[in-house]
Amino acid sequence: MTVDLYPKLCEQALAEALDRFPQFAAYGPQIVGRALFQGVAYQLTWREQPPKEMTDAWEFQNIAVKAYRRLAGV
Repeated sequence: MTVDLYPKLCEQALAEALDRFPQFAAYGPQIVGRALFQGVAYQLTWREQPPKEMTDAWEFQNIAVKAYRRLAGV
């Protein structure tokens, strides 16, 4: 089950990550929240999965999620 996130903050967080890794813009990244028993797990989903050769995908996700958490104050 997904959790509603603040769309404006998602955009800002993704913009921060895309400033550093613009090559991922073409793959349609989105930040989503998944409900846990207690709390929320934030993760990145893709409209189209980037190729495995793009080894910075993990770092891109970390930057985007950390930026969202910082902006949302969580």
